[in-house]
Amino acid sequence: MRLLTISAVAATLAVYPSANAESVDQLFQQFGLFGTWATDCGRPATPSNPHVSITTPSAGLVLEDHNLGPDFSVNRYSVLSAEKLSASSISVEVIFQPGTEVEERQKLVFSVHDNTRRTMFNQADGGTVRVKDGIALARGSKTPLLRKCEEGGVSH
Repeated sequence: MRLLTISAVAATLAVYPSANAESVDQLFQQFGLFGTWATDCGRPATPSNPHVSITTPSAGLVLEDHNLGPDFSVNRYSVLSAEKLSASSISVEVIFQPGTEVEERQKLVFSVHDNTRRTMFNQADGGTVRVKDGIALARGSKTPLLRKCEEGGVSH
């Protein structure tokens, strides 16, 4: 009977996260992720200088938009969950291009410190790893180091 009680408590804890569990909004705020990021905030958005905007248009909804310039569609990510891995690392589960034919769930890990951010890991749900240890595997090059921008496009 005691084992049954322990199992029931464990199952309840698995279904109902701790009241102390931080929401996506709280973790993104803690990591200073809201706002605009770019390799060079003073230059226009291009594939080599993406402008990444992270917003929370309504409670519980966190969106990340990647603007690659006027010749490209904006890549949108809807953040489903986030987990703090360390003082400078956060793991997120997202839906890439939500509500479209190319919608895809992905797992990403970001390194965030000193007003910079780099994608360290990216894998589509059930797919191959695209970014590992900050290297975009298809190109064999480092992912861009983004800097947090101030309003008006000036770098911190």
